[in-house]
Parts: sequence; structure tokens; C-alpha cells
Amino acid sequence: MCTAFTFSSDDFYFARTLDLERSYGEEITITPRSFPLRFRSGLALERHCAIMGIAHVEQNFPLYYDAINEHGLAMAGLRFAEFASYASPAEGKDNITHFELILWILSLCANIAQVRQLVSRLNITDLPFSPQFPPSPLHWLIADRKEAVALEAMEDGIHLYPNPIGVLTNAPPFPMQMLSLASCMHLTSHPPKNHFPISLPEYSRGMGSIGLPGDLSSPSRFVRAAFTKANASTNVPSSVSQVFHIAETVSQTKGCCILPDSSAEFTRYTVCANLCKGIYYYTTYDRRSISAVALRPENTAGTTLTRYPMLQDESIAFQN
Repeated sequence: MCTAFTFSSDDFYFARTLDLERSYGEEITITPRSFPLRFRSGLALERHCAIMGIAHVEQNFPLYYDAINEHGLAMAGLRFAEFASYASPAEGKDNITHFELILWILSLCANIAQVRQLVSRLNITDLPFSPQFPPSPLHWLIADRKEAVALEAMEDGIHLYPNPIGVLTNAPPFPMQMLSLASCMHLTSHPPKNHFPISLPEYSRGMGSIGLPGDLSSPSRFVRAAFTKANASTNVPSSVSQVFHIAETVSQTKGCCILPDSSAEFTRYTVCANLCKGIYYYTTYDRRSISAVALRPENTAGTTLTRYPMLQDESIAFQN
């Protein structure tokens, strides 16, 4: 399970949590403008937008989980089990596999307006990357500094939904998530009035958001993320820190989500990308201190991938 959201304050931020039971060796990976891209459809790009994000690199191909490009366009894939439907390659369409989609869109688009044009002929195909990496059911949150959209491939075709909330979690489809949010419009960050027959000012402290769902299900996390980002103050010393605090409200603790095979799903990493400055901030489950990688000119002009292993070891600053 995963959660992605946007946040606007001094700059514009794109964040996500990745909740999985295992690691695939993901790294901060920079794809420079002149790194040759070869897509399964035969499309070849010798030059494109520079991209930075978290990817598993296999056969020198970056399989991005989430990423931003040099123009400030961001995209993240989230699990969409039981609803995602990919197709066979079709004549007259842009046939792109699900594992190429983030790379394809971020390599060619600078903003959401260009994304809308690009996906008008999109056909997300069911080709696997390899026998070891079969198709994964996903849908995607895409955002620039002005707006966000949700992209879903279902049996009835490709859907690109305006996403004014700037939040996406896992299944069910985005319109159903918005319906669940509508049922929680009564929520407030202030303590409820006339909740008790007598005045209990101390007892009522901290009673804002009564009724906010607290479980780990996708609809609950959607509502929780939307409520928290809508009420989170932008008047804070560090917007980056505030984004990570929002993400903590939907993070999963190891042991609280046990899968049928008895493995534990938990938040392996949280990222906060500054779309204005091209900086990727992140934390991992055991390393709560924030690390960062910047998309610098020397990383965007080459022809080879630049890879930074994600820091995992706990880091504690002793003060005595």
C-alpha cells in the first residue's frame, strides 16, 4: 500500500510513501538528457528531459517507482490491484508498458498540459519486463506546480482524472476515493462545539478531527492524507519537515500489516521532492534523519545513469 500527495507552501512539493514487504534494491537514480532510451514499442529517444527518482535498475534500465524531471513534473505509481487492466499492443496507438510509463511521460513532458496531449493516444500494454518481473497493477499520480491528475488503465480504457485534492492511494479507482472523501466533509481540525453538556475546556483539547478514519486501508489513508494536507500549516520554519509530518499520518509500522504469506508490509521509504529546486529528500524506515539528492547540471548532461544507494542505517545525533 502507498500514498502520494502534493503540498504547496514556500515551494511546491510532491511526496509519497512506499509500503512493501521487501526491497528490490531501489536507489536514487538520475537519467541524464542524453542517456539513450529504448522502449519495447521500438521508440528510441537519444535526447529527452533529465529525470531523477527512485528506481530499481535492471539491465541498465531504470524502473522508476516515482520521479521528477528537470521541468518540475512529478509522477508516482501506486498499487491498483483488481482494477488495473493492460492491453495488447494496438495499431495506431502509443504502446507503452506499465514499467516504462513514468520514464516515457517524464522524458517528453514539462507540464500537465503536455501530459494530456501525450496520453491521448496511449495504450498501456501487458508486456512483462522479464519472467522475473511480471506486470504489476498500478495507477499513477502526476503533478506539476499548478495541478495534479490521476491516470488509470481499466477494462473500459485509459482515464485521466483532474485531481484537485492532489492525493492518491491504492485501489479502488479515483472516483470512488473521491466519493469516500465526500462522506467526510464534516471533519474539522477544531474541537466540536456542544459535544458535552458541560464546559470541559481541558478535556476538549486535541479533539479536532473526531471521526477521521485511522486504519491502514486505502480509502482511510486517502481521507487522512487529504484532511491532513488541507489543514497543515504552511507558516512553518521548514516546509520539508512539514511534508514528512503529513506523510507520517499514513505511514505503516512494521508488524501492523501482515500479508497472507505472513510477511510484513511497512513503509520502506518516504520521499519529498521539491519541484521548484529539483531536490529529492527522503527517509527510510530505520533512518529517520532526512537525506537529499539534488538534480545538478553535472548530472543532467551525461550519457550514463547516476545512482545513489538509499541510506538505511539508523543515525542518532548525541548531544552529550
